[in-house]
Amino acid sequence: MEPQQTAAAAAADGDADTMQGKVLYIEDQSVHQDLVEAMLAQAPRIRLIKAETGREGIRIAQAEMPDVILLDLHLPDISGLEVVRSLSELIAKKRFRVVLLTADSFSIDVVKAMSLGAQEYWVKPVSPERLLTGLARVLKR
Repeated sequence: MEPQQTAAAAAADGDADTMQGKVLYIEDQSVHQDLVEAMLAQAPRIRLIKAETGREGIRIAQAEMPDVILLDLHLPDISGLEVVRSLSELIAKKRFRVVLLTADSFSIDVVKAMSLGAQEYWVKPVSPERLLTGLARVLKR
């Protein structure tokens, strides 16, 4: 599916309904967690797990082995970059894929995280279309 397709087109193609997997969202802002959860309601076969801190996210990632981690770079305890560093061995083994969700424009932390294995970065606020088409693409890899 091409990234420019809309959520409606994704749903019409069946991707939103057939897309499946386990997604861990590491984000300390409940408003962002709630928005992503609402958007993912269009993909009923996606199981969303949420973590509010980097350390909690690392623990959950190691225990749950999600297919995709959506990761905020600015967390209250450790940075998203530190999360990627901590999980880099599992990322390298293709245990899961990491997508950075950040309000930052492209920064050195994004570059560093991507050099450690993060696959993409999406600028917040992310639209439903971007989330669903991007997630479908990342899950197919």
